[in-house]
Amino acid sequence: MNVWPPYLAAGIRVRRISDDFRHARVELRLGLLNRNYVHVHFGGSLFAMTDPFYMLMYIKNLGPDYLVWDKSAAIDFVRPGRGTVAAEFRLEESDFEHARTEALRQRAFLVKHPVEIRDREDAVVARVERTIYIRRKLERAA
Repeated sequence: MNVWPPYLAAGIRVRRISDDFRHARVELRLGLLNRNYVHVHFGGSLFAMTDPFYMLMYIKNLGPDYLVWDKSAAIDFVRPGRGTVAAEFRLEESDFEHARTEALRQRAFLVKHPVEIRDREDAVVARVERTIYIRRKLERAA
């Protein structure tokens, strides 16, 4: 993913994705190409570093019978981002069990997951809420 053009251009680096796609860590170092007018992290880069991890985690864990989309997201900028910032994404088996149950019960549903972007001192720079759309794929008639 580190060579995916939007990440490459913004300086976003995927530091870890677990083999089971249940945990990911992403970092963004402040540089000349990703800072804003006042020399802190450009908000668009902070927002971009949270996309598309929850969606990928659900896709990889639910399998081919499910349709998963990033539906929406919102960001709250808490403090200026300086230096290197990081975001961690984690889902548990209970998240996937909930997704399977709800997809059977109501066919399609939305689930929200928060993620915090933190600096090296562990201070929150931004809070992002990602909304994920999940449904079982329709069975095709033979």
